[in-house]
Amino acid sequence: MSFVSVVIPCRDEEFFISRCLDSLLSQDFLKENLEIFVVDGMSKDKTRNIVLEYTRKYSFIKLLDNKNKAAPFGMNIGIKNSKGDIIILMGAHAIYDKRYISKCVDYLNKYNVDNVGGVTIPLSKDEGIIAKAIARAVASPFGAANAHYIIGGGKPREVDTVFGGCYKREVFNKIGLFNERLTRSQDMELNLRLKKAGGKIMFFPDIKAHYYPRRTELKDFFRYNFKNGIWAVYPIRIVGVTLKLRHYIPLFFVLALLVLGIGGIFNRSIFWAFVLLAFLYFLANLYFSLRIFFREKDVKLLIFVPLVFIVRHIGYGLGSIWGFLTIWKLKVEASGLTK
Repeated sequence: MSFVSVVIPCRDEEFFISRCLDSLLSQDFLKENLEIFVVDGMSKDKTRNIVLEYTRKYSFIKLLDNKNKAAPFGMNIGIKNSKGDIIILMGAHAIYDKRYISKCVDYLNKYNVDNVGGVTIPLSKDEGIIAKAIARAVASPFGAANAHYIIGGGKPREVDTVFGGCYKREVFNKIGLFNERLTRSQDMELNLRLKKAGGKIMFFPDIKAHYYPRRTELKDFFRYNFKNGIWAVYPIRIVGVTLKLRHYIPLFFVLALLVLGIGGIFNRSIFWAFVLLAFLYFLANLYFSLRIFFREKDVKLLIFVPLVFIVRHIGYGLGSIWGFLTIWKLKVEASGLTK
């Protein structure tokens, strides 16, 4: 039977880490064939104390330090310390279904692929309307850019990336570890590297995790998406990697709004093109917002979900624009691989 190493990079996750670890303790996978590494980025809250309590009770749970704090360093530290022939990367913000690990292992071996993953179902951290609207919006095709690992559904299929990921150890021996210069998008870059090396990644809709979005206030949600937009662009220069087209749709949309909006001041035809684009966006926003409203039967969502969509798309698009404006300051990296 396969030995599995779980790696959880985290920092200041006192509200979530217990729920995450409890869900792993409830797994139907044999604990004798499991080790769990919580790699802490020098948390300033109670995260470390909470994890230490688990390490005292369960010998297969271990706490490691990530003095560099950023996620790719944490994942690499966990991988280097692991001994499993299968490595599963997990997020502290998630609660994992009882058969999550066993299904990952079964499918990885059955289909003889290099990485598998499943669906993440967003949850609201509290019952506040903003948190609820964010959770519902990011689970929508309009808010998730049609990412399979968020919207789910369909049949098992080969994809370009998955949430977290369940990897064969030999993958890291072959293509290297996570690029530590990429504070975001490092998982997508590694999976693109894996695909270029001839590896296969598969998505399975019955592998499920419930995920708490990291931001539950609109201003924080805007900043979060702005940074994600920046890091959709930076890998182009840092490691010469271009992400999938869906990551640049907000960039094209916001650029079009800006160009047409400014041009419309001087030209009537351009002005009407701006109006048409804005109207089409309004219709799409309304359609997906109504779908959420009819499913949830909460009239408040009809007010806040459209706003969340706007914040997500505009924030991400502006971030990507800023990324291109500042990309020249970045150093080009010859390799970017950590061995």
